[in-house]
Amino acid sequence: MMEPNDWRLHGQERYLTDAQLRKATWKAPNPKWNHDHCEFCFAKFSEQDGDLHEGYSTEGGKQWICEQCFQDFRETFHFTLVE
Repeated sequence: MMEPNDWRLHGQERYLTDAQLRKATWKAPNPKWNHDHCEFCFAKFSEQDGDLHEGYSTEGGKQWICEQCFQDFRETFHFTLVE
């Protein structure tokens, strides 16, 4: 559950409130793009061993959220999970 002064919060309410997210496997969108980070905890998503390979993304994969942060913030941010 989220704490009021959670270190992971830094203005995401401006662009993630009511976000529609889908469970997805991270794939490089182009050869020059080799990773993304969780919008909350900065965990790294990539195809490399040791990094996260699955999470929740907004349409088009612009923002990524790890499993733990999705669970911690889904009610606060009113996330909708879409197929």
